Amino acid sequence: MSSTFEQAQQDVRLLPRKPGNDVLLRLYGLYKQGTAGDITGARPGGFDFVGGAKYDAWAALRGQSQEEARAGYVVLVESLKAGG
Repeated sequence: MSSTFEQAQQDVRLLPRKPGNDVLLRLYGLYKQGTAGDITGARPGGFDFVGGAKYDAWAALRGQSQEEARAGYVVLVESLKAGG
């Protein structure tokens, strides 16, 4: 993995304010796609709302290369650091 991706993983923990849920889910999806590739398994059902949202965020990136996902993660973290 690239050092910029690893640095972004550290930087996201130091953000001055916590991003909204939509941004957190985007970060989660990009991280999982960037580290594990395409999602496998069934979507959590029932009342696992958090698990379902995480699954959907990751599944939305299906087919994107791990390199692209890591680059997207870095760009998103940089924009959050800049106040975006």
